[in-house]
Amino acid sequence: MSQFGSRNSQLLPRPNLVRFPVPYTAFMPPAPDLLTPLRRYWGYSTFRPLQEKIVGSLLAGRDTCVVMPTGGGKSLCYQLPAVISGRTAVVISPLIALMQDQAAQLAQMGIPAAVLNSSLSDEQQSKVMRQARDGAYRLLYLSPERLARGETLGWLLHVPIAFFAIDEAHCISEWGHEFRPEYRQLSCLRTKFPGHPIAAFTASATRHVRHDILAQLQLRDADKYIASFHRANLHYLVRECDAWEQPALLVNALRNYSDGNVIVYAPTINKVEETVDFLEDQGIPAVGYHAKMDNADRRRNQERWMSDEVRVLVGTIAFGLGINKATVRAVIHLALPKSIEQYYQEAGRAGRDGNPADCILLWQKRDAGLLGFFANQITDAAERDRAWQRYHKIRAFVDSRRCRHLQICTHFGETPKWTSCDACDVCGNIPEWLVAPAVAAQRVSRKSAPGKAAADAPSRPRPVPAASAVGDVDLDLREYLREWRRITAKEQGMPAYLVLHDTALEEICHAQPSSIAELLNITGIGERKADMYGNQILAALQRYREGARAGAQPERKTAPALETLRLIAEGRTFDEIAKLRGRQIRTVVNAVANLVESGSLEFNPEWIDRNKLAVIEAACAQLGLERLKPLKDSLPPEVTYEEIRLVVARLRREQKEKSAAIPA
Repeated sequence: MSQFGSRNSQLLPRPNLVRFPVPYTAFMPPAPDLLTPLRRYWGYSTFRPLQEKIVGSLLAGRDTCVVMPTGGGKSLCYQLPAVISGRTAVVISPLIALMQDQAAQLAQMGIPAAVLNSSLSDEQQSKVMRQARDGAYRLLYLSPERLARGETLGWLLHVPIAFFAIDEAHCISEWGHEFRPEYRQLSCLRTKFPGHPIAAFTASATRHVRHDILAQLQLRDADKYIASFHRANLHYLVRECDAWEQPALLVNALRNYSDGNVIVYAPTINKVEETVDFLEDQGIPAVGYHAKMDNADRRRNQERWMSDEVRVLVGTIAFGLGINKATVRAVIHLALPKSIEQYYQEAGRAGRDGNPADCILLWQKRDAGLLGFFANQITDAAERDRAWQRYHKIRAFVDSRRCRHLQICTHFGETPKWTSCDACDVCGNIPEWLVAPAVAAQRVSRKSAPGKAAADAPSRPRPVPAASAVGDVDLDLREYLREWRRITAKEQGMPAYLVLHDTALEEICHAQPSSIAELLNITGIGERKADMYGNQILAALQRYREGARAGAQPERKTAPALETLRLIAEGRTFDEIAKLRGRQIRTVVNAVANLVESGSLEFNPEWIDRNKLAVIEAACAQLGLERLKPLKDSLPPEVTYEEIRLVVARLRREQKEKSAAIPA
């Protein structure tokens, strides 16, 4: 939550206070000046495509539906008209963290904003509600669950509302890939506030979903703005691989990105943890992000990645919504997404700065089987049918030999005039590391792989086109400014990107301004930002000119495999290791099994009950060691996958040793 005192209240016009739902259009002055507040608060001198028209529609009091890809600047489309109106835009957003980040970012710009959700105490909520009635905020963020409460609608009738903005509006449609039933209740806005405009915003909605959004929200003769789904700077690379190839391909891919950030999407929590450990063992620092992590740890890992302290973040699909990171050079999926919409939304977090970026999908046949399995678990017949339709479309996307960009555009109802993009694997633009995965797989060291294998990447990797984004930037200066940004953010207890956005930092490195006036010419630095940080930025630039450089990087921590071996040697239990390393039990057991199978660790019979051990060994003798599921199905329910995995690891190791001992 962000609240402001007298200084901020002087920056923006205050409304004439009203105590009834007067239509917003009754208060709007004609032909407002848009560029002055755009420059003053956001530090932009021009609009991105469609932004000015969308802002104009909201200022004219019209219902609006906006479909704009990730990174297109949707937030500004409802934030700017809220500032100009002098009244309150009520924003419906699905995630608490996303609401808090946007409110904090607005605070940095000098725009009064607040969130109202369960993270606040009763006293704080009462204060926000009271100040909202007094017109203290330009933007007020609520969740759809909060809006559905009767008392919320009651006090909103006394708030001087400009309009309602529905973020992630595809959640309202049963045909959407992230349907949330509570979004259906937003239809009450038209009933309770018939004179107020409603604006719907989404990054990924098919034609069917767009029509459903219009119907569910009861938008009246809405202005519709649909940006192109073609992200020309993105390079789509799709590769079917097996469990042996995937780790090698992942490492080779990551070692091709010497600059910028990378997101790796893993399908499960255990896969996230195993992949983080695997990459650390390969000398690639990475952090994890998933729903079962402690909130503070999850937030800390996100901030380390956002501030460039660690370049690689491995997460489940829980990561990414609302992430405002411009310099993501690659997004890598380690499993088949459940829909084209999900893939487009997640892959679209790459290249938001407009520079080349890669979207890599390394999928396995078993991913398709899992998607089919989960689709069949859905009890509602209509919902199950929609899940299967999404499955068939994502399978067609990865199996087809049609241009990837063309497939995505046509899926969303766009009809491009071109048929080849020269920016995907189908159209022939394939990097060397993806063309010859077998070579990489042959170099695999099974010592510390996540589940199966690790990789020894080439010593001189091919530079990818994304590296051109570096341009003529002084890399030492950029790292020095990044360090200043990290320190400043920690001192103020906020994310680093709120202090200075990536694109602004890059532009400062290019321009190297020497005065506040010159700093105000940097895209993304408005008056408020210059007032707060301008002198500090100029001082940092001067220190750099005088010879200052970024401090030494902290010492690398012990590789996860070595740390696990050390803890085992100390006599720690699997439970204790999991707690000490912040991992799930299954992740720890799988790591231990890999070490046993590779011969780096001796199997300890005390890990498993003697009777269970005998039963598992008998099942292995009958069914073999290739797959765990047939073994699990044949064994008593009290025998766990973890216990089976450990025994199988020992037997596989013994099998290899016997084979090696047989003379050729």
